[in-house]
Amino acid sequence: MTDSDASAPSDRDAQTSDPDAQTSSAAGKPDLGRFGSFGWGVNPQQAKEIEALGYGAVWVGGSPPAELAWVEPILEATATLQVATGIVNIWSAAAKPVAESFHRIDKAYPGRFLLGIGVGHREATAEYRKPYNALVQYLDQLDEYGVPAHRRVVAALGPRVLKLSAERSAGAHPYLTTPEHTARARELIGPSAFLAPEHKVVLTTDAEQARSVGRKALDIYFNLANYRNNWKRLGFSDDDVAPPGSDRLVDAVVAYGTPEAIAARLKQHLDAGADHVPVQVLTKAENLVPALAELAGPLGLTPS
Repeated sequence: MTDSDASAPSDRDAQTSDPDAQTSSAAGKPDLGRFGSFGWGVNPQQAKEIEALGYGAVWVGGSPPAELAWVEPILEATATLQVATGIVNIWSAAAKPVAESFHRIDKAYPGRFLLGIGVGHREATAEYRKPYNALVQYLDQLDEYGVPAHRRVVAALGPRVLKLSAERSAGAHPYLTTPEHTARARELIGPSAFLAPEHKVVLTTDAEQARSVGRKALDIYFNLANYRNNWKRLGFSDDDVAPPGSDRLVDAVVAYGTPEAIAARLKQHLDAGADHVPVQVLTKAENLVPALAELAGPLGLTPS
């Protein structure tokens, strides 16, 4: 779930890099409600319970295969809940079968599936070359295969890909960021693009316990240059972003405390310009729905 600022724009990039060329929102922003649940998987029963709590979407992380066969069972079990990918990796899932999956899902459940795509990580992908250009090419292919711009989002951290997300999709899905990043992202993408920053949560008032859980979740990301670079753009030092991460950094990207305190932190993203916040609760799978239930009231959600 990332982007890179490492490669120079292609000719096509130059044609689409105008900040005023934000045509993706012509059909309107995706409406996923103010909050959703983010995780590495959710079963249909959990999705049904999450929907009943008032959350508008479930985001499924990782790099799922292009067939996206797990999406329909979730949508079948629910009535209005939306499903989003966070993210389909452009290196491991070719655009044509991804587009075929999108059309299959959208035909059965119109307007309830949001395709999130991204370039993954240089450290994890042997094919990782000129990621910005590859992302543009992938978006071109999605256009060719008829995936509407307003039903796709791009994982974006740095300025170039944030701008691209607004120009070629509904908007951006940043990961492991802060409300300060959200405010900067909103300035870059303009008011009409969709913005959905993920934020991690630990339901405890014990700071040391929360930081311990947070550090375990963050461990892999300290080895990924795109996240380190983004944190440094936000004012964190080399010492902050070196493993195992400073308390200051962990506290910035992992919310903890009472449900009310956590909700207040998550709402800072909305105040900074987010349209929707996917909430990643760091807990065991069996504890996910109870944790989301504790947060639902403070977040102002209305149970169905």
